[in-house]
Amino acid sequence: MAQDLEFNKNEDKLKLMVSDIKQKLEQIHLGGGEKRIEKHKAKGKMTARERVAYLLDKNRPQIEIGAFAGYDMYAEHGGCPGGGVVVVMGYVKGRICLVVANDATVKAGAWFPITGKKNLRAQEIAMENKIPIIYLVDSAGVYLPMQDEIFPDKEHFGRIFRNNAIMSSMGITQISAIMGSCVAGGAYLPIMSDEALIVNKTGSIFLAGSYLVKAAIGENIDNETLGGATTHCEISGVTDYKSEDDPDALRTIQTIMDKIGEPVKAGFSRTEPAKPAKDEKEIYGLLPVDRTKQYDMKAIIERLVDNSEFEEYKEGYGKTIVTGYARIDGWAVGIVANNREMIKTKTGEMQFGGVIYSDSADKASRFIANCNQKKIPLVFLQDVSGFMVGSRSEHGGIIKDGAKMVSTMANSVVPKFTIIIGNSYGAGNYAMCGKAYDPRLIVAWPTANLAVMGGAQAAKVLLQIETASLKAKGEEITPEVEKELLDRITASYEKQTKPEYAAARLWTDAIIDPLQTRTWISMGIEAANQAPIEKAYNPGVIQA
Repeated sequence: MAQDLEFNKNEDKLKLMVSDIKQKLEQIHLGGGEKRIEKHKAKGKMTARERVAYLLDKNRPQIEIGAFAGYDMYAEHGGCPGGGVVVVMGYVKGRICLVVANDATVKAGAWFPITGKKNLRAQEIAMENKIPIIYLVDSAGVYLPMQDEIFPDKEHFGRIFRNNAIMSSMGITQISAIMGSCVAGGAYLPIMSDEALIVNKTGSIFLAGSYLVKAAIGENIDNETLGGATTHCEISGVTDYKSEDDPDALRTIQTIMDKIGEPVKAGFSRTEPAKPAKDEKEIYGLLPVDRTKQYDMKAIIERLVDNSEFEEYKEGYGKTIVTGYARIDGWAVGIVANNREMIKTKTGEMQFGGVIYSDSADKASRFIANCNQKKIPLVFLQDVSGFMVGSRSEHGGIIKDGAKMVSTMANSVVPKFTIIIGNSYGAGNYAMCGKAYDPRLIVAWPTANLAVMGGAQAAKVLLQIETASLKAKGEEITPEVEKELLDRITASYEKQTKPEYAAARLWTDAIIDPLQTRTWISMGIEAANQAPIEKAYNPGVIQA
């Protein structure tokens, strides 16, 4: 396609943003840092990432879940890169699965609050898709200085073991390898798995270590005798396999995975994969980095789908949302995307791009229902400012139409996948399948912004609140003071809208290069295809 100056500026800026994300990921991948990695390897152990790489099939795609978890958090505790755990979806002996590996270079693999949340997210993905999950255990247990935020609540540490039990009843394969410390309550995770391996001399598992045993009952015993590989493989029978080293344990897991029977499939349509006919890399130049500028979402879609073929549904109606059928890496998908172009209707009315109107909400509802009827997975491409406001919209029933869209989407039984391309504001985030609506995977491009509303609008609202509070205290608000307040509020708010902030808290599963989008969707659907749809589609009373 012909490229202009604006295209080149967009391309340069987005490539810089992608490069910045990759540099941050490189730092995250170091875990606790090079010195701790050296100390870890001196014990004869592989790092968490080396273990995952050794286990997974070579030359097959893989995606990492929650790499940014804990980013720029817990500074007072020395940080928690990656949440202290590595979670990757990949293939072992050709079988798609999840691998969860404690990173013992980060606080000895201790569990921070975000570690628990990330582990629960991994289990959620395994349960939704009924895919095997493999735990590579090397953890000192709960991070005691923050025990009140990780121990007692419903979504805390104990939920992990509840999920172990539920997955077992669902017939989901769970395999654990004890490759380092495994203490206290954490000892239940590997033993509640279907099969447990332990590495000789480096792996140990017990409810209480030797120091605590001495303090509690006065017994003198070393950790190896208390809970090492020989003890649990030959005396207690707690573990099933004794491995000589990390590679031996990982090869044993591969052997086990190689024998698992085929699952019953959901039956989603797949044909021979094809690349987009239009150059995927042109996305960099087509997508304005300035979130206020217009662009053609269909041009983005054509660079994401096979052969650039997109069969649009209700093309001439409800134009601020684009809906239609396509294939991604061979998989049939239904796409619901926010159109960022200004629209002139037949009546002469102008509709703002990225805003959901009554007609576009109605169209999206109908299309989502169609995809559920046809058993077609849904892909949401978000760049949304919210629903249209004002008397005309309110009198036209925007709340009712918006409720229909949310209801139809929330009750979908086909798997949903969400890509946050740009803005993801307010109720628009909800209607377009934000994290609260159970997308199987949700990722952001570096251009994403997640918030209740845009930074400029929010800052002005917050400024009004703060100035009113200061005036009530008798303080004088000069233009200089007001500007200083606005700048401070804007900077703070905009930091919270950045994709790194969202990914750190696992509001999204990853920040990805736009060119990785097809891989995420394809692997997501392949995983979802392992779980047959068992619930009939019912959009709810609001659709009546």
